[in-house]
Amino acid sequence: NWYTVNDPRNVCPTGWHVSTDAEWTVLIDYLGGYSVAGGKMKSTGTQYWSGNTDATNESGFSGLPGGYRLYFGTFSLIGSFGYWWSSTELSGDAWSRGLYFYNGNVNRLNFDKSSGISVRCIKD
Repeated sequence: NWYTVNDPRNVCPTGWHVSTDAEWTVLIDYLGGYSVAGGKMKSTGTQYWSGNTDATNESGFSGLPGGYRLYFGTFSLIGSFGYWWSSTELSGDAWSRGLYFYNGNVNRLNFDKSSGISVRCIKD
């Protein structure tokens, strides 16, 4: 969950950190914007994704559809959607990014901090 992202012991290895909301925006802008960046970030192949529209993995990000875990322990959307935390808070939530099996978009979302989603570490 997001509390792990924010823990001072650092979920990422030494010399790395969880992307901020602003760092996610830089990546997405570099890849051509929200309407196309998702396809460039998704792993190709349907062995992971339920379908996989517009996936090219041009960025080398190799995003996989890990879905999410709700705060009470239920898992959902594994194989269809992929979500990644940012380290940026938004009131009781935190910003994240999402990829979807049915298009090449990437979306900016706020998730409840108690939910479980993936983490992207980037080099300092």
